[in-house]
Amino acid sequence: MVRNVAEETVPPTSAQLGAARKFVKAHGKPSRAVVENIGRAGARVVLVGADGALGDVVVPTIATGEALVEAVEDLAPATWDAETVQATKIGPEHRRKMAGR
Repeated sequence: MVRNVAEETVPPTSAQLGAARKFVKAHGKPSRAVVENIGRAGARVVLVGADGALGDVVVPTIATGEALVEAVEDLAPATWDAETVQATKIGPEHRRKMAGR
C-alpha cells in the first residue's frame, strides 16, 4: 500500500510554534496566516502581522500548517483576499530580499 504523506497531519514542532508565536508577539495581535502548498517541500505559512510585517514558517504538509495556525493564540487563518493583501506593508529591506540582493 502506498501512503500519501500529504494527507498525514504531522504536528508542528516546538521550533515552528515558537517562531509563529514570536512573530505574533513582535508584530501585533491579531496576526494572520495564509497556508500555501509549496509542492514536495511541504507548505509555507505566510504570516502577516497587525503592523503589516511579513514572515513565514515552512512545515511538511498543509495539514501541519493549519494545525500550527490553530495552535497559536492570536493567529487567525486567512486567504490572499483584498483585506489581507492591503494589510501587508512591504518595506525596502523585504523588497531587496525578494529580489535576491
